[in-house]
Amino acid sequence: MAVDANTPVTALKGVGKTAAESLQEMKIETIHDLIMTFPYRHEDFQLKDLADTPHNERVTVEGRVESEPSVLFLGKNKSRTQVQVLVGRHLVKAIFFNQPYVKAKLHIGEVLTLSGKWDRGRQVITVQSHSIGPKTSGADFEPVYSLKGSIYQKTFRKLMRQALDLAKDDLEDCLPERFLSNYHLPSFQDALEWVHFPPDGEMLKQARRRFVYEELLMFQLKMQSLRKKNREEEGGSFINYDLEKLKNFIQTLPFDLTPAQKRVVNEICKDLREPFRMNRLLQGDVGSGKTVVAAISLYAAVTADMQGALMAPTEILAEQHANTLAQWFEPLGLNIALLTGSVKGKRRQLILDQLAGGEIHILIGTHALIQPDVQFSKLGLVITDEQHRFGVDQRRVLKDKGYNPDVLFMTATPIPRTLAISAFGEMDVSVIDEMPVGRKEIQTFWMKKDMFGKILGRMEKELAAGRQAYVICPLIEESDKLDFQNAVELFQQLSSHFHGKYTVGLMHGRLHSDEKEETMRAFSEGNISVLVSTTVVEVGVNVPNASFMLIYDAERFGLSQLHQLRGRVGRGSEQSYCVLLADPKTEMGKERMASMTETNDGFVLAEKDLQLRGPGDFFGRKQSGVPEFKMADLVHDYRALETARKDAEKLVNSEEFWSSDETKCLREHLEESGVLSSSRLD
Repeated sequence: MAVDANTPVTALKGVGKTAAESLQEMKIETIHDLIMTFPYRHEDFQLKDLADTPHNERVTVEGRVESEPSVLFLGKNKSRTQVQVLVGRHLVKAIFFNQPYVKAKLHIGEVLTLSGKWDRGRQVITVQSHSIGPKTSGADFEPVYSLKGSIYQKTFRKLMRQALDLAKDDLEDCLPERFLSNYHLPSFQDALEWVHFPPDGEMLKQARRRFVYEELLMFQLKMQSLRKKNREEEGGSFINYDLEKLKNFIQTLPFDLTPAQKRVVNEICKDLREPFRMNRLLQGDVGSGKTVVAAISLYAAVTADMQGALMAPTEILAEQHANTLAQWFEPLGLNIALLTGSVKGKRRQLILDQLAGGEIHILIGTHALIQPDVQFSKLGLVITDEQHRFGVDQRRVLKDKGYNPDVLFMTATPIPRTLAISAFGEMDVSVIDEMPVGRKEIQTFWMKKDMFGKILGRMEKELAAGRQAYVICPLIEESDKLDFQNAVELFQQLSSHFHGKYTVGLMHGRLHSDEKEETMRAFSEGNISVLVSTTVVEVGVNVPNASFMLIYDAERFGLSQLHQLRGRVGRGSEQSYCVLLADPKTEMGKERMASMTETNDGFVLAEKDLQLRGPGDFFGRKQSGVPEFKMADLVHDYRALETARKDAEKLVNSEEFWSSDETKCLREHLEESGVLSSSRLD
């Protein structure tokens, strides 16, 4: 039978019923599936000098047996065999666990090749594999695969060798020749051979470079094609705003725009006048001035006789936006309305009637904006604040209330550039990367828990000056499993401490939404001096009088979350403080605390958080939108991601890409992914 890449894997020698079931569990049904299952690491059997080998690393060495081996039996089927081996200048102890039979094979003066973990302090190698005699000319690198079922590494390697020999040359190289040449990448066939069975470390590195780039290019082609498709098929509102009116409005603002705000406003305004629908993500650190950018964008739509909508995740945030925009726009004769779940009866019906009749210029609200009876007359621009707090469907419903209105998503959660390109690759991304002049930097301190009394004294000074404080903790109620301070206990403790002096409030996720709103409103209006809360205050709370924050068990939070929490203070004219109460046990925990005290720049912290925790944990794996890659690592391969994005953008916007034989394979991949219809490929 002729064998090619599409042949069932059961055609390979050694694939019986049991092996076939294990392979199927790994989603390997064809020889192609098998070949494209890459190792997640390689065992390195290159001989190393122990003097250069870090503690706890795996090492392969050659040495001479210097003592008689001894065996210590530790219980049922457990033993430890020990022998001294001279490796270069090092006399080390080689330990074999549960291999008593090796004693008979080890003789003084004999040469051994050992592979195992090196304990530098104890001068011990815990042997994982060995052979009698010097190292042979066998492979220095052995692939290790992530396996399921009852199949073993050795068996899988044999199948892989067989599959590559039979079908490797039948597989098409999808990368155009110019990319291979420009980036000095190996061919597909060479890279396949080297990634599975690398002759040396350099060839393994080059194979990985090739597959990382190819994987990221394929992903970015999907993103850029989707972006192009949305623009071409959906059309847009073409908001021909009045530039003079817009300039005059900006002149009336009580502050000057920062250069970053001006740059972002220009990017948005350019999109508004384009015939395609704007689909832009606006990132700006806490306090960087996203609201005024949103206001200018909404006013631009109004000057073009369009309506604007701004959706916020909480009633309090919606009210704050409505009050701010009313101050700026009502003197200009604009009708600004607020629609939340609290607006009912005749008042709600009046807003709906005015909205449908075009009398309301800008509607601000919560998810109440996406109710079926909310109808706009001519919706031109939709802005979603803290966009990650809404589901995709909720955002889409609001967008669908107009004829392809322009869409601007805003977030105060700084997203590292690599993740923004990946998770929001089909969007344009604008960044406000500087703070308004005169804003005081929040002073951040990391203190141990035995200093709690001293911290309360510092908090009391702020309260005595008429200001307010947040106390944040990670749990709501006491947990048997986790010994972390909880909100209820801390609320009781602080209520007792400040009894008769200051009012203490409690807010957490288990409260009914009405109770949350009521508590937050009381704090906003100054009726609560100290608010004990879980992370529900992380977004959308603006209390300029709050100047002090204590974060209990701060090591429990990621850097980005700590930064978001810290951003609740420092919103007024007074100097503000954030105290991290933490006794981290790990180096990562200590590094996070140190990073928080060193910078107030959310983008710097986001990059650091990404390095420490990885992309899945940064976003939360389930809703991250970050794809799982076989070979690429977004943290380490960010330069390749940038290159792939630029290349993909050029490709999809060139006529040559859609017609050339050289790029046919890439187009077929897009079609298989469902991004494009087959008609676009004809």
